[in-house]
Order: sequence, then C-alpha cells, then structure tokens
Amino acid sequence: MMSEQTVNRPEPLPVYLLLGAYLGVVFVKTEVISWFRIQEMFRFHSFHMYGIIGGAVVVGALGILLIKRAGARSLTGRPIVFPSPQDTRPGPQHWIGGTIFGLGWGLLGACPGPIYALIGTGVWVMFAALLAALSGAWVYGLLRPHLPHG
Repeated sequence: MMSEQTVNRPEPLPVYLLLGAYLGVVFVKTEVISWFRIQEMFRFHSFHMYGIIGGAVVVGALGILLIKRAGARSLTGRPIVFPSPQDTRPGPQHWIGGTIFGLGWGLLGACPGPIYALIGTGVWVMFAALLAALSGAWVYGLLRPHLPHG
C-alpha cells in the first residue's frame, strides 16, 4: 500500500533532466537531428532513420511489456497506468492532428523532439521552432475545452 507521503511526493526532475540530456547526445551521435537524414528518409534514399525509428518502436514495445509484467512503478512509487486499446482507437482528431504535426515537421525540416539538441549544437534558428512549438501548445491549451477528445 502506498503511503500518502509517497503519492504527494514530486517526481525527481533532475533524474529526468539527465535522461533527456543523454537522449539529446544520442540524437546528435546517431544523426537523428540531421536535416539531411530526415530528407533521405522522406525520399526513401536511406534506411538509417527507418532503422532508428524501428529500433525505438521495438525498445518501446519491450519496455511497455516489461513494465506491465513487472508491475513497475514510477520513481516516487506511483503506479504506471496504460490506457486500454479501446481508449486509444484513432479518430478524426488524430488524423487531423497527425497531419498538422507532419506538415510542421516537413516545413521545419526537423522532428520537434530534438529541438533542444539542435539548439545545443548551435542551430540557433531552432529557437524559432521552439517558439512555434510552445505557441502551438499554448493555443491547444486554449482550445482544448472546445475540441472533441473522444
């Protein structure tokens, strides 16, 4: 049984910050942040990005399987809960959101995930991308009560 103190304890953000920094280094070293690699992927000229994305899907699926089987908890002891498949069926909102996301990705020339890694490597124009991403999240927050969320 979890104590009230465990439930109310905040997640240890420095641990996640270090994991995020490590992931940024991995993004840079594997060239995931390279505009040229992304262009190669969309033109079907290279397997590099598909291999990385496929590997990430496999690692993620195995991680979820292990978390479920082990009944793992967060660092503060909270249970890790996954939505049921019935709750995650794609609807029109997913297709529209995915299209907007994909167009943004294509226009930007970089996946939004490594924006911080790109800034860290000196690609200063990514500050504009970060501002656009934050603006989009802010607008979504404003519109969320009026959007269909299934």
